[in-house]
Amino acid sequence: MELVESGGGLVQAGGSLRLSCAASGRSFSSYHMGWFRQAPGKEREFVAAISWNVISTYYADSVKGRFTISRDNAKNTVYLQMMYLQMNSLKLEDTAVYYCAAVPSYSAYARNWSYWGQGTQVTVSS
Repeated sequence: MELVESGGGLVQAGGSLRLSCAASGRSFSSYHMGWFRQAPGKEREFVAAISWNVISTYYADSVKGRFTISRDNAKNTVYLQMMYLQMNSLKLEDTAVYYCAAVPSYSAYARNWSYWGQGTQVTVSS
């Protein structure tokens, strides 16, 4: 089972980035998927999550209205799930390593999530 993030990079404040996560190796189709981030010297924090049937989405207050999580179930297969995080109006404080994760039932706590990617760096400059 593997989760691989992509799309990170360097962007100016106010700009946009789109992160992608490819989940494969087992059936993630019934899993909630989400994004967490960790800045230097800080704990890993919840960013956004989406239910397996895309009916429910969850966002941290700090990113509401700026970030959008999605998964394209029309293209996803049982053993390959793609998930995205569209990040707009980026701020300096959004700088962090962003991690993709999957879990059978939603939780805002990182310790409850089952599977993790290696992370992708997002750096917002002034």
